[in-house]
Amino acid sequence: MQESVIYQDIFQKGVAQGLELSFNQGKKQQAIAMIQGMLNRRFGSLETNVQNRLESLTLTQLEELSLALFDFTEVTDLVTWLESL
Repeated sequence: MQESVIYQDIFQKGVAQGLELSFNQGKKQQAIAMIQGMLNRRFGSLETNVQNRLESLTLTQLEELSLALFDFTEVTDLVTWLESL
């Protein structure tokens, strides 16, 4: 069975999907770390609930946040932005 063309095709697709999922998860973790670093530098340590909220964002939302944070003057701007999602 492992030598069949259909099995090999399904197996290759599964491997490709697994690699893509792993890559995207790695990108998300890098984005979270970078954004948290910038926010911590600007506003000091973030409250746990704000950190948890950041970790629940999608990669697209994290990308949007990375641009929006340049307009934040205080941590309440971040909280307001998160609540608007």
